[in-house]
Amino acid sequence: MTKRRAHDPPPSRGELEKRLSADMRAITAQSDRLGRHFARQNDLGTTDFHALLHIMVGETAGAPLTLAQLRQRLGVSSAAITYLVDRMIDEGHIRREPDPDDRRKWLLRYEDRGMATAQAFFAPLGAHLRAAMADLSDRDLAAAHRVFTAMIAAMSTFEGELVNDSPQRAARR
Repeated sequence: MTKRRAHDPPPSRGELEKRLSADMRAITAQSDRLGRHFARQNDLGTTDFHALLHIMVGETAGAPLTLAQLRQRLGVSSAAITYLVDRMIDEGHIRREPDPDDRRKWLLRYEDRGMATAQAFFAPLGAHLRAAMADLSDRDLAAAHRVFTAMIAAMSTFEGELVNDSPQRAARR
């Protein structure tokens, strides 16, 4: 983070957007490193960790993932996702629940044991984050949440464009 002196002009909109993009990349890189530590400590492969992360994001958002949604997010085959999910169920990380809206589908949820493992590892990070944000006002936190929400939406839009563009690119090769 660059320190600003009192007599410096405020950064331009473009500079602020650059800084936010750099911050997002730094958060992503740091999250990746922490995820690798978690995976190593819990004997998880990279794909297993990413699966658990996507399942957690879905649960936290109140929209648990189906097998098909997890397969799409991980970019693996139907056979691979079935094997992965069955193995993670056998290891006690997750469970399948019938989708109340569509009996043909199953939702993927964290098992209590899997949730306890994640909470034990990430609780110290939560404490560090709360300490780091202690001096920020609720208004600042709300503004930061709006920024993150906008950036996530932009990234999702870009991903959608990439997915929709893939068949056209493949046809041009």
